[in-house]
Amino acid sequence: MSDFLPTASLDSLRLRAELLARIRKFFSARKFLEVETPILSADVTVDRHLDPMSTILADDPRQPDVGRRMWLQTSPEFGMKRLLAAGATAIYQITRAFRNGEVGPLHNPEFTIVEWYRVGDDMQAGMLLLSDFCRTLLGTPVAERLSYADAFSRYVGINPHSATEPELAEVARQREIIISGGFGADRDGWLNLLSTECVEPHLGQAAPTILYDYPAGQAALAKIRGEMIPATSSSAESSIVRVAERFELYFRGIELANGYHELLDAAELRHRNCAANAARVVEGKPTLPEESRLLTAMEAGLPACTGVALGFDRLVMLAAGAKTLANILAFPIDRA
Repeated sequence: MSDFLPTASLDSLRLRAELLARIRKFFSARKFLEVETPILSADVTVDRHLDPMSTILADDPRQPDVGRRMWLQTSPEFGMKRLLAAGATAIYQITRAFRNGEVGPLHNPEFTIVEWYRVGDDMQAGMLLLSDFCRTLLGTPVAERLSYADAFSRYVGINPHSATEPELAEVARQREIIISGGFGADRDGWLNLLSTECVEPHLGQAAPTILYDYPAGQAALAKIRGEMIPATSSSAESSIVRVAERFELYFRGIELANGYHELLDAAELRHRNCAANAARVVEGKPTLPEESRLLTAMEAGLPACTGVALGFDRLVMLAAGAKTLANILAFPIDRA
């Protein structure tokens, strides 16, 4: 039996170590403070698509199933934002995150995440910093910026902000896209499906691409603003649509990072938590706790900021020219 051996070569592990050192140098040069927050928490992100792992914090080890339910973080977002509310201004963290149901060539249930926040940055500043990060770590050109609407126009031939559910479903049918059993057949579900199948494979081929201004229904913890969409013909009228100030980085067709011009309104977050839990129920998933210390911190005053979460393992994979995460992880889940 050789299943005790790592799936990554020692050269790949040396590359991981080198990239970690370069990340710390990148943020140190920009006066970011490296921080640590709990991996195990009483709070959890409420998201339709993220499925956290939990455990019981037992008061008595002889009764391991009796105690408080705690959550392994899907990202360090909550703890880091609490630090921002306490006065931190530019922080980053390299840590482990955990997500259920994510196993495959580009997914491992336990993974390394790099997350950072800087007070005073808007979405444009956040995208610039993300482009600089990618250029420094991977030696790429400056990232191309492409709006979500322009990407759909280019690769799908529709306007994602005005297309109806039947129109989106018809595009999927025409392109003979296979629909999985867990597919959520609402408007955002169709948009996610078309993005995954028709848009993302084209992104970041010559240079990294930052996709921005997502539909408002995909805001997660990003701010929403009204965006003027110009008329497409002389007989049409310009219109205003609501877009999320969210942006994602793609390189060679692979999503590397997700960023937000951060939501500051606690009441709005409560509304989104409730909506996310309702969507989870429809999809047969358990609900998640909606109250958290992040909400308390937001009510106390979360400063205007932009944050980014980046999948470090995928970064290493691209830097190494590897095909799967197993090539750059010492022990992926099937050897953990």
